[in-house]
Amino acid sequence: MEHKAGYAAIIGLPNAGKSTLLNSLIGQKLSIVTHKPQTTRRRITGILSENEYQIIFLDTPGILDPEYLLQEKMMEWVRFSLSDADVVILIIDVNDDRDGGRLLSHELIKRFLDNPGAPVILVINKIDLIDQETAVALVNHFNLQNKFSRVIPVSALTGFNKESLTFAILDNLPAHPKFYDEDIVSDEYERFFVAEIIREKIFELYSDEIPYSSEVEIEEFKEREGPKDYIRAAVMVERASQKGIIIGKNGEAVKKLGQAARNAIQEFHGKDVFLELFVKVAEKWRSNERLMKNFGYKLPESED
Repeated sequence: MEHKAGYAAIIGLPNAGKSTLLNSLIGQKLSIVTHKPQTTRRRITGILSENEYQIIFLDTPGILDPEYLLQEKMMEWVRFSLSDADVVILIIDVNDDRDGGRLLSHELIKRFLDNPGAPVILVINKIDLIDQETAVALVNHFNLQNKFSRVIPVSALTGFNKESLTFAILDNLPAHPKFYDEDIVSDEYERFFVAEIIREKIFELYSDEIPYSSEVEIEEFKEREGPKDYIRAAVMVERASQKGIIIGKNGEAVKKLGQAARNAIQEFHGKDVFLELFVKVAEKWRSNERLMKNFGYKLPESED
């Protein structure tokens, strides 16, 4: 049997379950997941390696109509991921399209899939929330459209049907040796995932505009011989009033954030950490090209 290897881009509308699906397919948590839309801002790479194959999954931001520079860059990552892909996984939330009518008429989806350049597998997520008769009718409806190489119902949360999806992906991958060593699960550095964990906790603990106006920058990460590694992180917000909300009365809110983030980081890192959080103002950073590059939001064309 020839070894297969290639890229599978996961795309869809916000909150369709892209990151949950990636984590399920990889078998560990790489992408942060919250109940709020637009949690994912950049492409997250997850690598699944087995003896016979290697699948490089590309988790992408939810497809939207950009309102400011950050969202424009998010959509550039989606387009860039499509250009890299050997196969595209389009995921929908079954609650958003129970009769199969919304997806095929959605202008944003159509815009990204007019010329995908690769076979498209349609994944109907949260299939466990509807009865079997409705599920079968929905799969048959999409199959009749002749737009997808496969239509697969799944539950990203429970892992239902992920093996079927994996086999469908492999059917579309070329014969190729591994791109990465078997023990590598992502091409991102640990600093990136630590920043993402802190940002996840901001999404969970704060409401309104705060999560969307916040960014996290790891200023220092020291691995020590002692019981705890040291991490210094800055939470960047756009206005002084937002800084006050992050900190909270008598510092209680940022203390709660630090505790939640530290626990999650230690679970991911496999070692205790001493986490110092600072809150800084970077005015209108979501529309500032220079600041966004400093925070790692680089255009795909500008990467080496």
